[in-house]
Amino acid sequence: MPFTELHIGIDDTDSPQEGCTTYVAALLIEELKQRGARFKDYPQLIRLNPNIPWKSRGNGAVCLRIMADARDLQHMLDAAIDLVKKLEAQPGSNPGIAVLKGSVPTPLEGFSKAALHEVLTINDARKVAIKNHVELLPDSERRGIIGALAAIGQTLLNTDYTYELLAYRIQEMRGKPRRVDPKSVVEMDKLTHPFTFNNIDYETGRILITPRGPDPVLFGIRGENPEILVKALSMLKVEEPIERWVIFRTNQGTDAHLAFPPKRIKQLKPYEAVTLEGVISKQPMVIPGGHVIASISDRTGEVDIAAYEPTGSFREVVKKLTPGDLVKVYGGVRPISTGKFTINLEKLVIVKVAELYVEKNPRCPRYGKRMKSEGKGKGFSCPKCKYRDPKAEKEKIPVQRELEEGKVYLPPPRAQRHLTKPLQRYGREKTRWTGPMIEKWYYPP
Repeated sequence: MPFTELHIGIDDTDSPQEGCTTYVAALLIEELKQRGARFKDYPQLIRLNPNIPWKSRGNGAVCLRIMADARDLQHMLDAAIDLVKKLEAQPGSNPGIAVLKGSVPTPLEGFSKAALHEVLTINDARKVAIKNHVELLPDSERRGIIGALAAIGQTLLNTDYTYELLAYRIQEMRGKPRRVDPKSVVEMDKLTHPFTFNNIDYETGRILITPRGPDPVLFGIRGENPEILVKALSMLKVEEPIERWVIFRTNQGTDAHLAFPPKRIKQLKPYEAVTLEGVISKQPMVIPGGHVIASISDRTGEVDIAAYEPTGSFREVVKKLTPGDLVKVYGGVRPISTGKFTINLEKLVIVKVAELYVEKNPRCPRYGKRMKSEGKGKGFSCPKCKYRDPKAEKEKIPVQRELEEGKVYLPPPRAQRHLTKPLQRYGREKTRWTGPMIEKWYYPP
């Protein structure tokens, strides 16, 4: 029986108000399984550039990689198209489907990497699809084809990756408060740490596995391997029915959008995800709303950096910066009304702190007390013994800096992007995937 390798990319079936591309994938998995498809890999959830202004929530696309009987391919594709048409959210969605037969070509991988940190167009996607024999369905003028194509190109074979178990609600519960016992989430987090991450924001006590919108997702558990996610699921006390769940392999929690060489300030473009290295050039200040703004410069220019109020304690780190500090900043390029840019900070690394001093009056050589100034250029005198030194100068005393060189500073989990690599993942990066898949990676079977 001739089998063909098939990659199905799907994106933008949701809107800011409703829908979920991963839910479409969950339903399609069952459809394809019933039609005899064999999955080469876990379904992949690929997060793309989080700074795109027209994205819907997490800017995630999905790719299903299967082996199928060549005689059944068209039926499978028809099933995918019908499902997307049936479930696409209205209004605001721009669904796209991309289909590739055979192995993923190198140029398509390049397109996918660019989609992690650049702004790409529908025309860019169409050109790459034509050159690499990717079929775009059902409408090649929809924005969703960009993410669908990028999801196919991001194979996660030679790069860091994580997993997420996503559980979905039954129809009648959608739009109602999610019923997952917070105490069971706390217990699960303690027992699975450090192999699951971003379950709770301990700074505020907020539970992070449950979203807040009307979409079908009941909860999502993120972790290092499928086995720990199944174990974590068994620990949760869920007080409403689970319609289905699926384990996705994903680039979440990997900093994939920031894993590129530092840029020069003059090279910045709107809505990019960038890394910059430079010197703090202006003292941080707090503006209305509690946001903290500083500036960084290199040989090509200067740009503001911002830690906004939702980043909580991270703002205190930014406040401690001072002119002369050498730093690496990571974040999104936001254009502002003045025609300039601001970098929305996602991560900060202190390369080298500047030396700071405070000036104090010299001490009396007899009593050790600090003397008083006699006036500008007239020296100092001791008020107790009347000792006077007309040539004495103020002492420069080093200030102990509270920032640590080489340390990675992040916002609290509630303010992190899906792609942000949490501190507990440093040193746990994976370089290649070999499988095999666990037997129970989706429900219902």
